[in-house]
Amino acid sequence: MSLSDIVRRLVLPKAAPEPEQLTIAHAGDTLPVTFLRSPRARRASLRVDSARRRIVLTAPLRMARGTAVDFAHAQAGWIAARLKRLPDLKPFADGAEVPLFGAPHLIRHRADRRGTVWREGLEIHVAGRLEHLPRRLRDWLTAELKGQLVPLVHAKALRVERPVKRITVRDSRSRWGSCGPDATLSFSWRLVFAPPEVLDYLVAHEVAHLVHLNHGPRFWALARTLCDVPIEGPQSWLKKNGEILLQYGG
Repeated sequence: MSLSDIVRRLVLPKAAPEPEQLTIAHAGDTLPVTFLRSPRARRASLRVDSARRRIVLTAPLRMARGTAVDFAHAQAGWIAARLKRLPDLKPFADGAEVPLFGAPHLIRHRADRRGTVWREGLEIHVAGRLEHLPRRLRDWLTAELKGQLVPLVHAKALRVERPVKRITVRDSRSRWGSCGPDATLSFSWRLVFAPPEVLDYLVAHEVAHLVHLNHGPRFWALARTLCDVPIEGPQSWLKKNGEILLQYGG
């Protein structure tokens, strides 16, 4: 081993092991659990990852594997209950219903037309081959969100006199929006399913971060000023319905 290899091993922190898939027995059933190690963990803990429809067991790097697994076995009843409470997947399919900015719309497959998507009243028509429907519908929904999102961001950014470098829409499953220190704002494409006041609140939230990169009192005061409605309503809606939004297109 060279001197550089020895130095590298001494300086670089030990990487956490790859996630491990476990099964926990409970009441004649087997429950899937994803086991993760984290250098920030101080104890074993369980959490629900609604976006990936899984239960995550997290343990410190130095905790014995058996100790962490025993903790999960002791919580088997809780794991089973939370898995049952996960909302059903809502795939994009002919005849399925999706909320477009909160308003229910019916998906209609149109094999008689070529690859395009359009809206007629409370129906969304998707042309082309059936296997292409999910991708085409998602692309169309993303474009619909951007059409509402981009002018809203710039209007609120103008009010705080801050530039916006870039606006991106992604398949973010851990947060609805983010604001980077370089004035790049990012939002989840699934916000296209939320009511307009929820989108307005999240834009107000991220634009307020252009001024305050924290969640202190001045940040919240600015966010309230930028939001068209009292923020408690959209916050409550997301807390109640956020898990459901993550299931669309699954």
